[in-house]
Formats: sequence, structure tokens, C-alpha cells
Amino acid sequence: MTTDASPQPAEAATPAPGPGPAPRGADREKKTGGVLNVFSHGILVLWAVLVVMPLLWAVMTSFKDDKSIFTSPWSLPDHLHFENWSRAWEQAHMSDYFLNTVIIVACSLFGTLLLGSMAAYVLARFEFPGNRFIYFLFIGGMSFPVILALVPLFYVMQNLAILNTIHGLILVYIAYSLPFTVFFLTSFFRTLPTSVAEAAIIDGASHTRTFFQVMLPMARPGLISVGIFNFLGQWNQYLLPTVLNTSPDHKVLSQGLVELATSQGYKGDYSGLFAGLVMAMLPVLAAYIVFQRQVVAGLTAGALK
Repeated sequence: MTTDASPQPAEAATPAPGPGPAPRGADREKKTGGVLNVFSHGILVLWAVLVVMPLLWAVMTSFKDDKSIFTSPWSLPDHLHFENWSRAWEQAHMSDYFLNTVIIVACSLFGTLLLGSMAAYVLARFEFPGNRFIYFLFIGGMSFPVILALVPLFYVMQNLAILNTIHGLILVYIAYSLPFTVFFLTSFFRTLPTSVAEAAIIDGASHTRTFFQVMLPMARPGLISVGIFNFLGQWNQYLLPTVLNTSPDHKVLSQGLVELATSQGYKGDYSGLFAGLVMAMLPVLAAYIVFQRQVVAGLTAGALK
């Protein structure tokens, strides 16, 4: 006997999922991100204009004569007055101030980085009684206003016979810059891998050799970053040399610019003053432009670990 099977209903075909319209939440997030992106770029452009325009105006003004500075301050110079630069360099003694500043900043920067990196390496890598206390002493030095130390520092340097000397100002610059340098490099040394230093010690290297030949080259981005910050602060320093360096033969650029501005009297050599200002400004800009990538790498090294 044959039994007829009733036909089964065919299953409805399920359509393949297509791209379809994007969810409303994604569209809203995309639109919000675009608005924030435009807003942030607008703020950056405005900030760049506020920073770059005064610099360009100072450079442009340094090539004008005194009459053009007042009659047409925003126009380009009719021709380049290079005599402004030569007058500021020779007659205003900017060459002597520039040389003194280079010597003082170069020596103090080297001493700051050497002593600061050594202290930061010990505080970051070795545990000993008083480690945290010494570290917080350096941090406390950052919060201590330097203006409160000017009077006792003046008498200390006078008793040591290093007042109004280049080497005395170098020592003061090193002491002034060490707290921030140690604070910055201590955090940086903590981000470096300990396995490399341990391997060097196992191979027979001393702690001194491990520091100078292994750890210090690895800390190069951090050294460049903190070196740029110290260079900016020491190059533009005015308060310390004004109080501790009153010898005319040892004055630095910041003192020279003030003397150039005050010694004009009623003559008004504004073109020479702007030329001297640009002379003092160019080394700082050049140093930051050359090492800007290293500065960013040093500041973000700990975050990218």
C-alpha cells in the first residue's frame, strides 16, 4: 500500500544582509567628530597666527629704518637695511653679549644634563633609605620661588668670590635647572627596560659603564627634551644675571637688550633694537625647529610604553 505524502511548504528564502543605511547613532557621532575636528583646527590656526605674526613683524621691522617703523609699521621695507644688524652687532656690543650667553648656556646646559641624569638614574633605579625624601626635595626645589633666594644667594656668591663671574653664573644656572631636570628624567628612566641594564651587569659592566654606555644612550629622547626646555629657560634668563652679574664685561643677551633700550635716551634707535631682538630670538627658534621631533618623542615615550 502506497501512502501519499503531503507536500511540505517551501521555506522562505532569507535575503543576504546588505550594507543598508547606517545607524543614526553612527551618523550623529561622525557629525559630532567632524565639528570638533573643525573647531580644534580653527583654534590651532588662530593660535599659530597669534604666535607667528609678532615674530614675522619683528623680523620685518629689523630691516626698516626708524621713519618707516612709525609711518608704515605694517608694510614691507622699501629695501633691506642690513646696517641695522651691523650697528646692533658692533656699536651696541651685541657680539660680546652673544658670546657670553653662548659660553654660559653651553657650560651650564652640559653640567645640568650630566648631573641631572646621574641623580635621576640613581633615584629611578636604586632603592636605598632616603630615596623618596631626596626625590621630593628636588620636587620642592621646583616650587621654591627663585626671587626669595636672590638675597642670600648674592651674599653666598660674594663670600665665595664668584660674584660677577662667568663660572659663578654657570653654577647658579645649573642649580636653578637641576630640580626640573631630575624630576623629568627620573620619570623617563623608570620607563626604560631593566633587562638591558641587568644584561650589561651580568656581562661584567660596572654601574658607571652601564649608565654611560647603555642607559644614557637609551635616554637620548628624554635628554633632548629636557635639554631644549633648559636651553629656553637659561637663554632667556634675566632675573639671575641682573642681580648676580653686574660686570659690564660679562653681561648676557637679556641684559644687553635692556641696556640697548635704556641707553637710547631721546635718540630712539628702534631699528637697531629690533635687530638685536631678532639676534637673541633666532637661536631659540632654530634649536626648537631642529629638535622638535625629539622633543615630542621624549615627552610621549612614557605614554607609549
